Amino acid sequence: MIHTTLIIGGARSGKSVYAETLLTAGAALYLATGQAFDDEMAARIRLHMDRRGPTWSTIEEPLELPQALDRHLDPARPILVDCLTLWISNLMHAGRDVGCETEALAEVLATARGTVVLVSNEVGLGLVPETRLGRDFRDHQGRVNQRIAQICHRVVFVAAGLPLVLKDSV
Repeated sequence: MIHTTLIIGGARSGKSVYAETLLTAGAALYLATGQAFDDEMAARIRLHMDRRGPTWSTIEEPLELPQALDRHLDPARPILVDCLTLWISNLMHAGRDVGCETEALAEVLATARGTVVLVSNEVGLGLVPETRLGRDFRDHQGRVNQRIAQICHRVVFVAAGLPLVLKDSV
């Protein structure tokens, strides 16, 4: 079945593991937005790669996510995008227009001819960030999650490793 799924939840909630279980049949493509700027992030990336195993291909794309997704869409190979949160952070640090980039991603997803699972953090459940940058990031994250949730066939919230289906129009 060809469809799009958005997996949201807090940090370390089990989102990525759950997303990977949705695509365990055959080879899948992992479209990574994270960058290893320090040893801790490098170790986290290695852990994710080891967990997925050798049947997965990985493409790193920190900024040009809509274009990379469009280029690699294939009905025969599902794609896992992990994660939109790091993509937003990358866009902000690069001075890119998050709203325009989000619309470009929404357009690709709306016409996707393949299975796509996207992972994103839900950051609006906690305290109001103290800094302007933190508030801007939280606002962008909330708007991106809302926009991509509109497009996706399924939306799943993960907490404590447990999935809760919020939307299912498959």
